[in-house]
Amino acid sequence: MEIIKNFLEWFKVKEKIDKSQNKIPLFNEGEIWWCMVGENVGIEIGGKGDFFTRPVLIFKKLSREGFLGVSMSTKMKDGTWFVKVKQGGQDEIVVLSQLRVFSSQRLYAKIGELDDSDCTRVSDSFYNLFIKSNKKFSSPFGEVVGKSQI
Repeated sequence: MEIIKNFLEWFKVKEKIDKSQNKIPLFNEGEIWWCMVGENVGIEIGGKGDFFTRPVLIFKKLSREGFLGVSMSTKMKDGTWFVKVKQGGQDEIVVLSQLRVFSSQRLYAKIGELDDSDCTRVSDSFYNLFIKSNKKFSSPFGEVVGKSQI
């Protein structure tokens, strides 16, 4: 069965997001928001509905205008890319392979927040997957030094 993608409708929504004069919402790390992620290409997880939204975990706040976010799903999968968490009493997964930078203009509505133990599990899984196992890009100086633009 061929899936028909709705890129033209997504471009209309994306244009509205870009031209929006709406106040940028206040958001924090560990929160889960409906986010207008758009139509997918290839292996990307896309949004659904009129605004092409899906739940996204605010993984790292970069500034008030942007953040590093991770798409979430209710379709359970196993593997190093997936971290099982609880959200509103329901099991969901954080899909680490879908990590990307988002503009905070894409945020639609706050859904909830991960508890401390789930946040720690997501952070540890991210570290083990992207930092610890990557010898080519590990720093000879130890921990990366830098300050957020918040």
